[in-house]
Amino acid sequence: MDGRRAYRIGIDVGGTFTKAVLVDDDTHEIVGRYSTLTTHADARGVAAGVVEVFRRVLEGSRVAPEDVVFLAHSTTQATNALLEGDVAPVGIVAIASGPAAPLAAKQSRIDGIELAPGRTLRSGHRFVRGEELTEGTAAMAVRALQEEGARVIVATSAFGVDDGSDEEAIRDAATARGLPVTCGHEISKLYGLATRTRTAVINASILPRMIETADLTQQSVREAGIAAPLMIMRGDGGVMDVNEMRRRPAMTMLSGPAASVAGALMHLRLSDGIYFEVGGTSTNIGVIRNGRPTVKYARVGGHETYVSSLDVRVLGIAGGSLVRAADGRLVDVGPRSAHIAGLPYAAFAAPDVFDGATVELFRPGPGEAADHVALRSRNGVRYAVTTTCAANVLGYAEAGMHAFGSPDAARAAMEPLAALLGMSVDAAARAILERATDKVVPVIEQLVAEYGLDRDQAMLVGEGGGAGALMPFAAERLGLRHVISPDAEVISSIGVALALVREVVERVIADPAPEDLRAIRREALDAVVRLGAAAETVEVTIEVDAHSQRVRATAVGASEMRARSHRKRVGEAEARAVAARSMGVPLAAAAVTGATDGMRLIQAPVDGRHPLRAVDLEGAIRIQRSNAVVARAHASDALAALQAEWDDAHEMFLVLGAHVIDLSGLPGRDQALAVARTELDGVPADTTVLLVAAYR
Repeated sequence: MDGRRAYRIGIDVGGTFTKAVLVDDDTHEIVGRYSTLTTHADARGVAAGVVEVFRRVLEGSRVAPEDVVFLAHSTTQATNALLEGDVAPVGIVAIASGPAAPLAAKQSRIDGIELAPGRTLRSGHRFVRGEELTEGTAAMAVRALQEEGARVIVATSAFGVDDGSDEEAIRDAATARGLPVTCGHEISKLYGLATRTRTAVINASILPRMIETADLTQQSVREAGIAAPLMIMRGDGGVMDVNEMRRRPAMTMLSGPAASVAGALMHLRLSDGIYFEVGGTSTNIGVIRNGRPTVKYARVGGHETYVSSLDVRVLGIAGGSLVRAADGRLVDVGPRSAHIAGLPYAAFAAPDVFDGATVELFRPGPGEAADHVALRSRNGVRYAVTTTCAANVLGYAEAGMHAFGSPDAARAAMEPLAALLGMSVDAAARAILERATDKVVPVIEQLVAEYGLDRDQAMLVGEGGGAGALMPFAAERLGLRHVISPDAEVISSIGVALALVREVVERVIADPAPEDLRAIRREALDAVVRLGAAAETVEVTIEVDAHSQRVRATAVGASEMRARSHRKRVGEAEARAVAARSMGVPLAAAAVTGATDGMRLIQAPVDGRHPLRAVDLEGAIRIQRSNAVVARAHASDALAALQAEWDDAHEMFLVLGAHVIDLSGLPGRDQALAVARTELDGVPADTTVLLVAAYR
C-alpha cells in the first residue's frame, strides 16, 4: 500500500445499538468509533445501520475508503429471525435408494419447530427414490412444493455426506425455478439424517432474508469505495466471507457473543480464561481454552442441530438488574432490568435529587411481582436501584469503567433502601451484590470444573458496559484474578475487527487411521483458505471423540491482508515481562527455557511447580499452563521425543516456528503421532521443535 496506513473496521449489530470501530491494522489502536440505533424498522433492515456506521466512522476519522483492508460485522439477524419466527416457508426434497429408502423417507420429514409462542417453522416434504431420480422427477418434486407455498428448498440425501450428487440434482431443479436451495451435505458432513435435515431446514428458512441483507450491505460497501472483502462474524468465534454467509447463514447464530470472545482473544491476547460479558439485562459467560473459545452444537426450538456455536451460559443478571424487596428484606436481584422498566439508574443522577426520596415498590409488567424497588425523588421522577448503584457505593465500579457513575449519588439513593432493610448503606449494597453474584458464582465454578481450568491460571475477563457492576465483586468471591477489557463497551466491535477466519470440518470415522487424520486436516486447511485465510498463518487443531467416533478439524488463520501487514515484534525482555505479569512473578524469575524463530517459552519456579507461558513475536500468550516441562528436539527426532513424553503428560503441545499444535484433544498416542507426523511432513530435519508436556 506504498507505506500508507491500513485500517480494519469492525461492526457489532446489537439488539439496541449498532457500533463500529476503526482499528489501525498495524498497532491495533482504536482510531475511530461511532454508534447508532440498530435499524430494525428500516426498509433495508439492519443493513441500513451497518452502512451508516461504517460511513460515519470513516468520515469522523478522515480515513480514505481505499485504506480499509478488512471490514466485518456481527449480526443478530439470524438469531432474531428464529426467535421471532420471521422465516420463509421451506420445502424438503429427500432422496434415498434401496433398503434405506423407507427409513430415510421417515427421518427426513421434519416435525414443526416451535420458534416462538404461536410461531412454528413447518416444512413441506417430498420423497424421491434414488433409482427414480431424473431431471423430470426432481423438477416435479420442486414444483409441487413451490405450489404449496415453499419459498426455499432443502435437498437432503440419506448418504449425501459421502456423495452429494443427488442433492445437487435437486439444487439444479430448484434454481431453474428461481428458488434458493440448501443442500444437507454443505451444512454438515456428519451422519444423522434427521439432525442434518433439521439443520438444513433452519438454515434455509432464513436464507432469503439473509441473502437480501448481504446483497444490500455488499453493494453499499462497494459504492463507498471499500474493496476489501466483506466478512461476517460466525457464532463460533471466527469470520467467513459474505459469499459463504449466503450459503450458510445459520452459522451466524450467536455471532454477537462470539464477537466479544474474539475481542478477548485478539485485543487482550487471552489464552485461557472465562469471559464475562455484562450488558444491562443479561450476562453471557463462557470459556476460552488453549486460545480457542469452547463450542457446542446450538439447539433451536429444543432440537439439536449441527450448527457449531459458542458454549455460552446466559444469565438474567447484569448491570441494570433491579433490586426486589418485601416485608423489610431483600428478596432478589433481577432478572428485570432498569432498561426494560424504563427507569434511569440512580448512580448516574445528581446526588441532591435523592434528598427526601422514598422507596416505592412497583410492578414492572403484567403478571410480575410488585416488589421491584424504585426511588421516588422529590421532583416526582422514579429512579432504579441496580447492581451498578451497589458497585458504585462500595467502590468496585472505578473511574474509567463504563459502569462508574456518581458514588455520592449511589450512596444517597441507597440510604432509604438501607433503612427499609434495617441495614447500613454499605451492608445493603453488599447484600445486593452478594444476591446478584449468587447466580454467577456457581456457573463459573461449573465451567472451571467442566473444562479443567487451572484455578491459579484462570483469568476472569470482564466485557460489556456493565462489567464493572459484577465482575470485581464476583472475582473477589471466587478468589480469581480478573481484568476488565479496555474499551469494554465496544469490545464486540473490536473483536469483529480483529477476528480470524475460521472453519470446522467434522466426520464420523471409526478408529481413524493416520491417512484419515491427514485428509481431514487438509480439507479444513483448504476450506479456511477458500474463505480468505492466508495459508501460511493457518493452524489446524484435530480432536477425536472415541465415544461418538466424531473427528473434528478446526482451522483458524489470519486474512490475506492481515498476514501481509508487518506487526511490531517484541524482544526477549518484553516477552519475559508479558509472561511474568501473567504468572504473577518478578521479572527476574521469568526465564526463557526454549525458543523457535516464532515463539519463546518462558517459565518461573512457583511453589515447586513450573508455570509456562508461550509468547509469540507479537507478544500474545499462546500456551498458558500452571506446571509444564519443555523438551527440545529436531524435526527428525521429534516423534521419538513425543512418544517418550506422552504417557506421563496430562496435555501435550508441539511448537513449530510460530505455530502451536495442540494434541490434547486426541485420545491416544497413535493418533497424536499421526497428527504430529502430518505437521512435520516436509519440515527440514534440523528445524528446532519444542515439546510442551503439561502436568496436573
